[in-house]
Amino acid sequence: MLRLTLVRHAKTEPAHPGQEDWDRVLEQRGQRDAPEMARRLKERKLKPDLILASPAVRAITTATMMARVLGVQEAKILQDERLYLASPRTLLDVIHELGGVAKHLLLVGHNPGISEFGDEISGQRSLDNMPTCAVYTLQFDIAGWRELIWASGVNAEFDYPKNA
Repeated sequence: MLRLTLVRHAKTEPAHPGQEDWDRVLEQRGQRDAPEMARRLKERKLKPDLILASPAVRAITTATMMARVLGVQEAKILQDERLYLASPRTLLDVIHELGGVAKHLLLVGHNPGISEFGDEISGQRSLDNMPTCAVYTLQFDIAGWRELIWASGVNAEFDYPKNA
């Protein structure tokens, strides 16, 4: 069984005048939520082997903060520009291509694509919306990430910062 954990980036400051969406940074709540959600994963012994992240500031910051708490080396964080505001189909393509031999893959991305992807990849439950820094983890009865198909995720678990 392989495990995929989806994370929507943590709470972000609104864009400042003239600032690109790509460059938005985490607000204080986001800086608290990312390590807290990583701590919850660590408590359940859910340490990823590989992290895929959008290189937008808010997503890579979330990924880096979570990796630190989970004890994942920075070299195990792969940034891919295709993950920025990606559609569900693009997310699936990136996982097929970059998942490699990871037994547990964590992906940090953006709404609406990450919520839509989570909904479409699960074979058990529907996922309406992932709030900021939400974590959705599923298992797949496949040998490798290239075999990942829609509606195949089982043992889905959903958590988010205000779910304490």
